[in-house]
Amino acid sequence: MICNCKQVSYNDIADALHTEKNFTDVLKAFEDVQKVTHCSTGCGGCHAKVLDVVSEILMGHGEA
Repeated sequence: MICNCKQVSYNDIADALHTEKNFTDVLKAFEDVQKVTHCSTGCGGCHAKVLDVVSEILMGHGEA
């Protein structure tokens, strides 16, 4: 679980990234993932973890 407040998992983030097709800008991809999953909109404590996962997936090193 990456975002406990919104119950968003690694796979939820990966699925949102594959839905959004923006693979060039990590911050824009993060915003797209946020729109789909609402991760990091509760307490915000997972912001860095979500960015790390988005970056990892965009670099092609993710599990998804």
